[in-house]
Amino acid sequence: MGDTGESSIIPISGPDGYRQPPPDAPRAWENTDRAQAVMEGAAGPEPPAGPTCPNCGLVGDRHVTYYGTHVLLEPGMPVPAHMVPAWHRWYIDSNATAWNSREDEPAPGALCRIPHRIACPGLKLEEIGLWRWLDAVRAENARRAQRKADEEATPEALPEVG
Repeated sequence: MGDTGESSIIPISGPDGYRQPPPDAPRAWENTDRAQAVMEGAAGPEPPAGPTCPNCGLVGDRHVTYYGTHVLLEPGMPVPAHMVPAWHRWYIDSNATAWNSREDEPAPGALCRIPHRIACPGLKLEEIGLWRWLDAVRAENARRAQRKADEEATPEALPEVG
């Protein structure tokens, strides 16, 4: 360690043990992993807390993701993947790790799991954000409708008062 001449690498068992960085080494990928977790909705309660939704109190199936966070999935509910919006299709590997297929087109006949977040009765539709592009279109349409209503409410000419 440092000036003592000892290696700063902490050996871990296995053939690649000598390649492991020390525990206090900066991990440049952490911010990217956190951003990906937020983007994909992998914001399930972390252990030791139970797999309970903080918004409605229902219990879901909690799975760890490949970037280390947890996602809360609807329990026992495999769904035909083509019926689920992109970014909400979760698959479980044989090692019980969950991964999101993002915008990739599902294979014919594929089954996926849905995050509890999109079925949670404790969230409003706007908070769920099923179709991000459609949410953007809806927001723009709301602005356009408001402008139109404002224009119709404003008289074209001021009335004569005198």
